[in-house]
Amino acid sequence: MAHVSAAERRPQLIKAAIDLMTRKGVAAGSTRAIAAELGVAQATVHYTFGTKEDLYAAVMEQITEDVVTQLAAAAPEGGGFEETLAALADELWRSMAEPATNHQLLTELTMYALRVPRLTEARESHYRQVLGVTTALLTETAERTGFALAEPVEVVARFFLAGFDGLTMQRLSLPDGDAERVGLRALVAATVALAGGRLTLTDVRLD
Repeated sequence: MAHVSAAERRPQLIKAAIDLMTRKGVAAGSTRAIAAELGVAQATVHYTFGTKEDLYAAVMEQITEDVVTQLAAAAPEGGGFEETLAALADELWRSMAEPATNHQLLTELTMYALRVPRLTEARESHYRQVLGVTTALLTETAERTGFALAEPVEVVARFFLAGFDGLTMQRLSLPDGDAERVGLRALVAATVALAGGRLTLTDVRLD
């Protein structure tokens, strides 16, 4: 059998891990099972990545890259601030709702990563990248359209993404299509209102 370098084997194992865990969940993603998915020895996984956590980090990196690319392409050319936010919400929701896009797997991996210190960097990198592309798109749209931001753009982006994360968890835990559609529309409206200074903020004790 021809030798396959670690550089060549790496994307193959990432794809095998994604395919397996998309079908069966993160809990099924042992190195033995992932190796069997690709038809290689378990030692190949450890030789290529070192540990299961290193492979999981690579999987999160790959899916995050795909999500960021999808978001960057979703913004309508020449669209207004609200139109752009709505397009981002639509793209994120479509991606999350379709298992084939692996967004649901990414959510499951992110929750798993909260309990695994070795995946802290991968989890933080995911949020930094998604926040970064969202912030960049909102900044570009506000500057191009003359939309005056009443709050720092990163605050607006964080608010939008936090709301989306909440809707995602509700869909995965207790789906309700009608409530989800209203919630998504309300999230876009509330984010636009926050960005434009039309949302009254209530003092909340954080200590």
